[in-house]
Amino acid sequence: MGTDTARPEAADGAAGLRREQRGWYFYDWACSVYSTSVLTVFLGPYLTSVAESAADADGYVHPLGIPVRAGSFFAYSVSLSVIVAVLAMPLVGAAADRTGRKKPLLAAAAYLGATATTAMFFLDGDRYLLGGALLIVANAAQSVAMMLYNSYLPQIAPPEQRDAVSSRGWAFGYAAGSLVLVANLVLYTGHDSFGVSESTAVRICLASAGLWWGAFALIPLTRLRDRRSGAREAALPGFRQLAATVRDMRRHPLTLAFLLAYLVYNDGIQTVISQASVYGSEELGLGQSTLIGAVLLVQVLAVAGALTMGRLARTYGAKRTILGSLVAWTVTLAAGFFLPAGAPVWFFVLAAGIGLVLGGSQALSRSLFSHLVPSGREAEYFSAYEMSDRGMSWLGPLLFGLTYQLTGSYRDAIISLVGFFVIGFALLARVPVRRAIEEAGNPVPDRI
Repeated sequence: MGTDTARPEAADGAAGLRREQRGWYFYDWACSVYSTSVLTVFLGPYLTSVAESAADADGYVHPLGIPVRAGSFFAYSVSLSVIVAVLAMPLVGAAADRTGRKKPLLAAAAYLGATATTAMFFLDGDRYLLGGALLIVANAAQSVAMMLYNSYLPQIAPPEQRDAVSSRGWAFGYAAGSLVLVANLVLYTGHDSFGVSESTAVRICLASAGLWWGAFALIPLTRLRDRRSGAREAALPGFRQLAATVRDMRRHPLTLAFLLAYLVYNDGIQTVISQASVYGSEELGLGQSTLIGAVLLVQVLAVAGALTMGRLARTYGAKRTILGSLVAWTVTLAAGFFLPAGAPVWFFVLAAGIGLVLGGSQALSRSLFSHLVPSGREAEYFSAYEMSDRGMSWLGPLLFGLTYQLTGSYRDAIISLVGFFVIGFALLARVPVRRAIEEAGNPVPDRI
């Protein structure tokens, strides 16, 4: 493999690195609106209602002739989008590392996702298949783009700055999500005064997320810069590249051990993000305005939570701070099982608990992993990481959908996710992160 000047160097200049960092933050600002407004708030309940309108008398739709309960269609679509992302990310990541040309690949993935999201304006009537297809394209493109975006972190921040830089990126994303959700809430609750139907208001909210994504992606694409590889090799075709990446990762078993732990607990996090609004609307009987307000509360508190946990990591280390957040996740999710239906106050309490740990647990996981990546393999390794992040969470939605399909209860579906946090905690606690950083050939920070 060719060597890469991927680590921050003195030649880059402190001012140049700060400019790149500020541009890097803005990709989170651009794309997090998709995660918030589309994946978390509107698309789950809306696509479920579209599928239900197309369902037969027994409540099933039949994509490709397969009987699927309408209430499970959204969760299955999320899972399928991950399969597409899993096939694409290692190949794109390897190409990015070999050529050093991340920006054109980031631009292509970002604008494919933004276009598919904008096209959700046309999701109406009983077009559940269109909704599923657009979700698969947008979510897979988001995963590929986030993999490339995350792989910039070791390039633009020295080891002692990464927790702070990563946390600021997440904070930017949640701030953008909060801002756009306020506008969504105004449009949705006042749709009559704007002269549009409730369905049209939802479709405008979905499409506006794609337009926001595309517009603000221009900032990081102008400020981030490519680092060329010292030597270039032809990319391996298809699954040979995936196999080569996996073989190289086997040389770093402790990095793989961290990825396994992260895959498990983040699977739970991502499933909660994507299915919480379905749980609130279908099981607790809460209206869309209540769900938007709860997610807005999550976004606001996640900004403070990400920055606070970044400061805690400087005192206690990233690993211990993440472990503490997993305990909080377990308690919060278990409490969600007992929420009474039709009681929005308790749903807001649950949302507050999620918000305080959401951003920090993700930001610190990203910065901790950046220490475990061998130099010159950032995009390849972050492709594996991203499989465990916003795109690789296929098992959680699948388990959620299957549990509901078998039991007909969203409460049973939500409690089935607790195991992800318990098992993830146990796996992460066993990873010796200092030794893992040394074996990856990287300097070990004083506090990790």
